[in-house]
Amino acid sequence: MTTTITVPLYRVAHSRTGDKGNRSNISVIAWHPALWDVLVEQVTEAAVAQQFAQRRPRQVTRYLLPQLQAMNIVLDDVLDGGVNDSLNLDSHGKALSYLLLDMPITVPAHLAQHFGGPTA
Repeated sequence: MTTTITVPLYRVAHSRTGDKGNRSNISVIAWHPALWDVLVEQVTEAAVAQQFAQRRPRQVTRYLLPQLQAMNIVLDDVLDGGVNDSLNLDSHGKALSYLLLDMPITVPAHLAQHFGGPTA
């Protein structure tokens, strides 16, 4: 039996974001290639949709980039109409990556040596 630990996604991956209109793109990049399979298994379209349930995305699409140990998550209709239509600046692309990076991820304990990001 493999011992596992649960950590926020930011310990397993980092992120870059962007937005265009009412669509947010959030890249998720593994801190280490050994963590890639964990990301693919757990950062699914369904899991991301659940993490963003309060934002009510119309669609979540995941694009895998295995040679980079990265994925691009596209969330449609999640930005309150877009930068020009919304008075809520916190809802836009860059702020949304923090919501995703807070998602709990279960990782085999032996992979903890590859974690990155803040330890708090």
